[in-house]
Amino acid sequence: MGDYDEDTAFLGQTGPYFWTTFFLLNTVFVSTGFNGLYIVFVGAAPKHHCLIPDINLTDEWRRAIIPFTVVDGEEVRSQCSRYRLDVVRNLSAGGYVPGEDVNLTNLEQEGCKDGWSYSKEVYKSNIVTEWDLVCDDHWKVPFASSALFVGYLVGSLISGQLSDRFGRKKVVFISLGAQCVSVLLQSFSHSWRMFCVMFLFVGASQISLYISAFVLGTEVLSKTMRVLFTTLGAFLFYCIGYMTLPWIAYGIREWRTLLAVLSTTSVVYIPLWWFIPESPRWLITQGRAEEAEAIVRDAARKNKVTAPPVIFKEPELQTTPPSKTYTMLDVLKSQNIRCITLMCLLLWMAINIGYFGLSLNTSNLSGNPFMNCFLSAATEVPAYVVSTWLLKKCPRRALLSSFLIIGGGVLLLIQFIPDTLQHVALALEMTGKFGFTMAFSIVYIYTAEIYPTVLRNVGMGLCSSAARIGSITAPYVIYLGTFNKVLPYILMGSLTIAASVVNLFLPETLNKDLPETVEQMQEYQGLCSRPKKKTHVENEGRSNLSIQQGGKCVMQTSL
Repeated sequence: MGDYDEDTAFLGQTGPYFWTTFFLLNTVFVSTGFNGLYIVFVGAAPKHHCLIPDINLTDEWRRAIIPFTVVDGEEVRSQCSRYRLDVVRNLSAGGYVPGEDVNLTNLEQEGCKDGWSYSKEVYKSNIVTEWDLVCDDHWKVPFASSALFVGYLVGSLISGQLSDRFGRKKVVFISLGAQCVSVLLQSFSHSWRMFCVMFLFVGASQISLYISAFVLGTEVLSKTMRVLFTTLGAFLFYCIGYMTLPWIAYGIREWRTLLAVLSTTSVVYIPLWWFIPESPRWLITQGRAEEAEAIVRDAARKNKVTAPPVIFKEPELQTTPPSKTYTMLDVLKSQNIRCITLMCLLLWMAINIGYFGLSLNTSNLSGNPFMNCFLSAATEVPAYVVSTWLLKKCPRRALLSSFLIIGGGVLLLIQFIPDTLQHVALALEMTGKFGFTMAFSIVYIYTAEIYPTVLRNVGMGLCSSAARIGSITAPYVIYLGTFNKVLPYILMGSLTIAASVVNLFLPETLNKDLPETVEQMQEYQGLCSRPKKKTHVENEGRSNLSIQQGGKCVMQTSL
């Protein structure tokens, strides 16, 4: 086909059609913010201890039957054990007083054979209290969180193929429906296993919705609106949903009702089917030029401009031979590309472990968990705004390393904050979330600028897979906090600092033409690259390429 942007230039860069499509598509991302991290509340472990059955015990023995244990240097009541009930009952019947007549440290302990008693101060019920996911079964909560991110990985792999075959618009609304049904069915889960299975479908449908809506927006909107949509629109509207989630959870403390309410939010998007257009670019690739032209003429009517008699010219015959198809193996053939890819994979994994680790950790922080979650979401808004502004002026390499150091550095500092200064620790954690969010938004553009056009989709796909592996790992990093509360911070902080150092060996891309071929990428002088003497033929070929491109290039971004 010809140049779509040239053929539709008469529509202008803004107008009612583009603004309406911009806002309608962005509202879809609000639902991904609703349903992305409700596990923070649904899987939170409230205060608990062994259940003491209603038997004949004195008040002194009821208070003393739960032993004390040392956690992080602090003496607290045990959550997973009690003194043997039959021994305590006999001592109570004999009139013995704990601590005076009986040395409690000499008494034998046992597990919580009768279950647990949970505090209902914050949560009336969630999956932890319903299925007793504490003590020996505490690992099941991070496993459930990982099921969501495994769904992200699956959805990332299949959504592109589905939207290429059936259309962007159809996949957007099918994903919305699948997300609604998955969350609703999850609210009826009768076991932890069913909850995890449905969580996988929730993750797959959610990331499929995000990616297909993102692609639809980039293909339908004009160049000017496209930049605003990809840099701020999608991220900010996701944050709106993310910031709204804790207030919905605050009003609904019962997990099944919460999930049912969240699932029904997708119903409000049904009328958008008649207002959001299909991608004319995709329709043209499918040979449906008449449908594409009808959409563009409707856009011209809404923008109050006159469309030409013929909008899309006949496709021109291609006389050039088909280009080589590149695969993932091509990023391993060259030593330079291989090293750059490995460094990028480490970057993406470290950033995602830190970002999702801090997002999932809000329920473990001191203070109100709902306010902590809101603050964690609110820190993302200025991060996206500032990163968009800085990317126009600042070197990518220095910018990314700086915010990785900020994110990782404050995490390493948290362990030195005394328990009496919990507000300082909370402020540091929010600063870390700001740094990771900045790095999260920068690494997408930076990686896309490093890879040449022929390998860009392959390279971004590999990095996206590494990101999913990082997010799958994040719940288990937070789980380490049950053994030592500073361990997750040390691990995430150290990994992030190491990634910031590795990033310094990557090439700078600011104000440089995007590489088109593998040979152009080889010129980058990174950690593993070797100096290469340029031949006259190579220099001449690149000069011609630069002249043909006119210094202009188009960057492709993948989620």
